[in-house]
Amino acid sequence: MPTRSTRIHLTAGVRARCGAPLFIFLPGMDGSDLSLKSQMAELAVTFDPRCFCIPGDDTTDWVGLVKRLVELVAIEKQTQPQRPIYLCGESFGACLALKVMGYRPDLFDRLILINPASSFSDQPWNNLVPLAKWVPGVTYRFAALGLLPFLAALDRISEQNRDALLQAMQAVTPETTVWRMTLLREFYISHALLTQITLPVLLVAATADRLLPSVSEVKKLANIFPNTQTTILKNSGHVCLLEPNVSLYSILQQSRFMPAVAV
Repeated sequence: MPTRSTRIHLTAGVRARCGAPLFIFLPGMDGSDLSLKSQMAELAVTFDPRCFCIPGDDTTDWVGLVKRLVELVAIEKQTQPQRPIYLCGESFGACLALKVMGYRPDLFDRLILINPASSFSDQPWNNLVPLAKWVPGVTYRFAALGLLPFLAALDRISEQNRDALLQAMQAVTPETTVWRMTLLREFYISHALLTQITLPVLLVAATADRLLPSVSEVKKLANIFPNTQTTILKNSGHVCLLEPNVSLYSILQQSRFMPAVAV
């Protein structure tokens, strides 16, 4: 039986071509590859896209998540030491990406943060954490449905993606949801440490994010990192990668964030 650590894994690559730049996606609270799947076809033209999948019943802390990711990336680095590695975090995953940057920035060539949840502790949602642990399972499932309009600009995503998003949310146990909210509530990383990260950073924020003040948070981070670009997505919601009009590949191209030589 796999251990808790080994259950957290990188999805298999979709490219057989050796040397394609590795694109590691760190998902939101659901821990699934749902958002990456929506972008997979385009990204796979140039990259070897992977998702750092975290099971819905996993309660690994920040230290454990960082160590597991570094362990997996180090294996990839050892196998193909010359290929570039992009780290892309969305929401909760962006916080994990920041933690990883504070620990082993040398493993990566580019950093992308999308609607980072690093401002969670300053938001009203933070006050719900102590209460959430008392929510019964049935009520929790209905609460997930009520949260959808805050997570997504529903008029901008397909019914299929709405259903998939709800299923991904409901696949996370109530206990794990409380745990991950607690991690966000306690999230901290030194600004002084981030100023030492010299690799290129791309910050992406959606103006219609009803869950978090992503635009202001991205602007704050842009003043901390020494080498950064910012992209603002007008009218997009928190889970913007599920919107058909949002192309992460095009954003990378427009920001000149592509590998020097496309594979």
